Amino acid sequence: MDPTQQALTWLYSALPEPYAGDLVALVSFAIASCALTLRFWRPPHPGSHWVVVYTIISAIGQARGWNVAAYQPGKKAVMVPADTPRAEVAAKLGLHPDETRPGKVPKA
Repeated sequence: MDPTQQALTWLYSALPEPYAGDLVALVSFAIASCALTLRFWRPPHPGSHWVVVYTIISAIGQARGWNVAAYQPGKKAVMVPADTPRAEVAAKLGLHPDETRPGKVPKA
């Protein structure tokens, strides 16, 4: 079993039932609220002090992988037709095709 899962199992069993239910409801509300906030909040400029807040909210909202926003602070989204092969786009950008997937940071 994963150590995080063990810790959460212990925490959940250590709390009295009314508090455990409230905790689960509050955590679920926080995740959903952050995900909804990301839906409508335009990413801040890379030099802004809001980048830290945006990063924390995207982490709480679990914006990873295919759920990550196309526009992020300090990154550009390249819009190409859906039928364009990934290898062709990667070659034009000078990247490996795996580095063109959302959420992947290109290697410097």
